[in-house]
Amino acid sequence: MDEAKVRRVLAVMAHPDDVDFGAAGTIALWTAQGVEVTYLMVTDGDAGGSDDGVSREEMAALRRDEQRAAAKAVGVTDVRFLGRPDGRLEAALDLRRDIARVIRQVRPDRVVTHSPERNYRVIYPSHPDHRAVGAAALDAVYPDARNPYAFPELREEGLEAWTTSEVWLSGGPVVDHRVDVTEVFDRKVAALRAHVSQIAQMDDLEGMLRGFLGAIAQEGGLPEGRLAEGFQVVSTV
Repeated sequence: MDEAKVRRVLAVMAHPDDVDFGAAGTIALWTAQGVEVTYLMVTDGDAGGSDDGVSREEMAALRRDEQRAAAKAVGVTDVRFLGRPDGRLEAALDLRRDIARVIRQVRPDRVVTHSPERNYRVIYPSHPDHRAVGAAALDAVYPDARNPYAFPELREEGLEAWTTSEVWLSGGPVVDHRVDVTEVFDRKVAALRAHVSQIAQMDDLEGMLRGFLGAIAQEGGLPEGRLAEGFQVVSTV
């Protein structure tokens, strides 16, 4: 898709911090170009963290605040939450409907979400919640959001059908598009540092990120020292 035609992007992710690990650098580049980016977090991340002294309700509220702060670091101000239970997601009809609702509200040219495929090379992106959200988001893009007769209750809410042109999948076994994020690496790090409840025990967050993003760049043939985020781009038109 011609980048000049991309005006709105919707990132649909399972938990707070998912978008920042997978795509914060790319999103920082987009917002700098004037692209409107909206985040949709399906859960509040209430099953995250490792502090027994924090209730699950407190953790959910904390992680919502952390995600809003992380979003601001890369130029995103529209952050939405569905409040689904962390760790128990399924790509069911009601989740497809709720994602399709937001697609019709935001009317994005591009959706960024998790790959629904398990990645055996690097297992962490293949959390069951990630794969469920990726599958539901793809179904919400095609066929749900564009079919005026799918989920008729959405039309009753005044939300007309919308066709999104492409989906960028993060964390899957296939990477066919890389974005050089070297120049905005500091903003990606800042976004992730906002997730204090999740990264406090990471001794060398920046070093870990440099290693991971450097490997993606190298596999894509970028010059030594460059950093990249990787995606599988799926045309949906």
